[in-house]
Amino acid sequence: MLSGLMNLLRACFLPRSDRHVHTSSENGGRQDGLLWYKDSGQHFNGEFSMAVVQANNLLEDQSQLESGCLSFHESGPYGTFVGVYDGHGGPETSRYINDHLFQHLKRFTSEQQGMSADVIGKAYQATEDGFLSLVTKQWPMKPQIAAVGSCCLVGVICNGTLYVANLGDSRAVLGRAVKATGEVLAIQLSAEHNVCIESVRREMQSLHPDDSQIVVLKHKISRSIGDVYLKKAEFNREPLYPKFRLREPFRKPILSADPSISMHELQPHDQFVIFASDGLWEHLSNQEAVNIVQNHPRSGSAKRLVKTALQEAAKKREMRYSDLKKIDRGVRRHFHDDITVIVVFLDSNLMSRASSAKGPNLSIRGGGVNFPPNILAPCATPTEPGGT
Repeated sequence: MLSGLMNLLRACFLPRSDRHVHTSSENGGRQDGLLWYKDSGQHFNGEFSMAVVQANNLLEDQSQLESGCLSFHESGPYGTFVGVYDGHGGPETSRYINDHLFQHLKRFTSEQQGMSADVIGKAYQATEDGFLSLVTKQWPMKPQIAAVGSCCLVGVICNGTLYVANLGDSRAVLGRAVKATGEVLAIQLSAEHNVCIESVRREMQSLHPDDSQIVVLKHKISRSIGDVYLKKAEFNREPLYPKFRLREPFRKPILSADPSISMHELQPHDQFVIFASDGLWEHLSNQEAVNIVQNHPRSGSAKRLVKTALQEAAKKREMRYSDLKKIDRGVRRHFHDDITVIVVFLDSNLMSRASSAKGPNLSIRGGGVNFPPNILAPCATPTEPGGT
């Protein structure tokens, strides 16, 4: 059966000569086939490593690292912003977040003259409101945009504090050294909103006591940016495709855009934080990921995590990693999801600087295989609603 499937997929493979191999990108990353990576860079509080592997026909994961001034005032505060946006149903929402969320954060930081959980929450809400306005404008011509959404994981390091905000099932994991044993423990910092988790199912049921089917939806997450058709009843109708629409009308929004936000005062024994979309965590546990980062050189950490996840994905399908790498985007989604990883190392000497201390501004976005507008990538496969 597997050999037959592989024969079918070979029709969608690109010749090696057509692949993008180690070409430089505008923001300093490198492209190797469907893998984009930046092995090492410097942010306000230490070093970082980024990697993205594309599985979907169009890359639905978007990501960014912004370091330097976190407001529109030159006085700061200064720090590091990390964003991982795992889109579903298409790339529109995750791209919108990538273009707008950090700018909203800078605006609210300027207005409130400092970083806070309230600033981050307002930035999320402004991004949600902006995307709703976009959907409203585009609905008559492009109704399917109402069924596009994105998870949204953000980390902000400012003045020795790490803020973590999350919608959906991406995850932030801290690597913390234990002096007594020398080991590095994995500590999950983000709360996930996945209906596979019992507490999330209970939350959904308590919010919708009259709907016995609330957790039987295809949509596996309970919070997101976008997914307007599950938040505003007026978008749950024609001309949206029937496969997206709910049969029963709803009076309350089914999904929420209210992020879970936590604050962590960073300590000298806090070594690094792994921010990643669920494509990584489907194949690696928190501790396995932390061990991989801890036991190897810092440079290339994110790429190493992605490669290990792909090796696990290949093993689950009883195929070789080398064969998996030959499968092109679109078809590749049958084997694994888009995967985004950003590893942020924490330098305690740099962390002790005041947030008003100026540093160079850095802005970098995770890359992918890009095509000219209006050219369809081969072997397009439709994305199921809610598949993150």
